[in-house]
Amino acid sequence: MSPRSASVNEELRRRSKERLLQAAVELVGELGYDATTLGAIADRAGSARGLVSYYFPGKRQLVQSAVHRLMHRTLEEALEREPRTAEGPERMARAIDAILGLARDRPVLMRQHMAGLLQAEVGFVPCPEQRRLAELLRDTVARHGSRDVDHDYPMLRALLMGAVFAALVPGVPMPVPVLRAELFKRYRLDWDLGVPPDAEAPGGSCDTDLSRFFATGAAPGFPSPAGPAVRTGRAERSDQSK
Repeated sequence: MSPRSASVNEELRRRSKERLLQAAVELVGELGYDATTLGAIADRAGSARGLVSYYFPGKRQLVQSAVHRLMHRTLEEALEREPRTAEGPERMARAIDAILGLARDRPVLMRQHMAGLLQAEVGFVPCPEQRRLAELLRDTVARHGSRDVDHDYPMLRALLMGAVFAALVPGVPMPVPVLRAELFKRYRLDWDLGVPPDAEAPGGSCDTDLSRFFATGAAPGFPSPAGPAVRTGRAERSDQSK
């Protein structure tokens, strides 16, 4: 068998990272952060365990990147769903509903994410996933008519984070419709825009299949693994030695 090309090897590495991100989201959502180990994430992803530390400094950074991926893809899906629109108020409403929907539908995952952001030893870690989320929110602010995006984007981010936190505080959570009403009032949005609480968005955040958010298929020129993770892990370990 001839050696795989550099481009195929690179694609394999990229997809192994995608599988780690997806596995982290799934396991933390199922088990919580503390019960999710790096070994379990690697096993769920079908990766060699050493690859986790190769791609990410630690579990907290991996989980933060994974949740930022979920957030940015959920937001992207909401903004671009049919009927597509360039209207600023509708896009702002969709953005608010997408983020609040994650707090409503994935409380364990989002609670752990918020807790991680407040940990002094890690805190807020910029990463490609977070930057994509920021780009979408900045574009939303601009389309809504902001004259100072550099000021208004951080404010929107802070308001959304505060709303998610308020919705997830154990024992005293605020209802998502109440939080939505306050945000809609601030941005002067009609209640019927976006996805009102009594409506259901196509492919909303409550969809349990997250695979559409992660490119985890086989790389071009390399067959899809028929077996479970061990086989994939061997291939990836081989890639690291090339």
